[in-house]
Amino acid sequence: MGLESEDRVAVPGYETITVRPLAPALGAEIGGVNLASDLSTRTISEIRQAWLTHSVVFFRDQTLTSKEYLNFAQTIGEPMEYPFLRGLEEFPLITEVTKLADETVNFGGLWHTDTAYLEEPPMATMLLGRVVPPVGGDTIWASMYAAYNALSEGLKDLLSGLTAVNTSTLTDVSKTRQARIQDSGYPSDLSYSAEHPVIRSHPETGQKALYVNRAHTERFVGMTEEESRPLLQWLFAHSVRSEFTCRFRWLADSLALWDNRCTLHNPVNDYHGQLRTMHRITLAGDRPRVAAADSR
Repeated sequence: MGLESEDRVAVPGYETITVRPLAPALGAEIGGVNLASDLSTRTISEIRQAWLTHSVVFFRDQTLTSKEYLNFAQTIGEPMEYPFLRGLEEFPLITEVTKLADETVNFGGLWHTDTAYLEEPPMATMLLGRVVPPVGGDTIWASMYAAYNALSEGLKDLLSGLTAVNTSTLTDVSKTRQARIQDSGYPSDLSYSAEHPVIRSHPETGQKALYVNRAHTERFVGMTEEESRPLLQWLFAHSVRSEFTCRFRWLADSLALWDNRCTLHNPVNDYHGQLRTMHRITLAGDRPRVAAADSR
């Protein structure tokens, strides 16, 4: 995880890009491509394949205008509005996520997958570094494929029959949004809730993934919060074990693309006194499906 990209071995089999894994569980840096250019069908296909294989991919040195950034996003999926923040004036599908130098709370600063409280959560998220601190402000991702695969067979069987309530109003995550929501003018009482399977089947890879997260998962359907809490707390801790993760150091003009259907992420809040500004695009998804019983 801590190696520089030139020290990692590129994955063979790609013709138009290079792919260098960051960690065994997930994550890879993609090189040899200028995202501001008109990408060939082959290049887009290879980027998508690398993304599906590694769950989160990273690009360095991408000096993109907002229009170019949005154009690239549209080659991967359908950009959608984020429910709590207004987008840029000329590009409403691009959301600015900023932590000011005098702030101590960062937006979304805990382990989560984006907007799991929607009936159709996003397929993917892109984040582009505009202003980053000289040190700190990394983001960590965790593989929910790995988290599922490491469960005992008995727990897999138990979880496969459970559905979870996901809400936008849990206290810990609500606190991380307050400053930006106030800036945007959205009503403070806006809330969303949705029920999703605890184990979901990825619609493109067919793999099973654990689908609960500390920021949004409130309880299991048919159980109280108190009854749900012990197992959920165990799953939250299990899902972010170090061997399931990769860590990315942001530089200006770095871009991350991650799969919300099979990852969690956590922006590390260790850069007080420094400005950090990122531009985010969310890509529309579909309703999570229950994993097939015979596809373990």
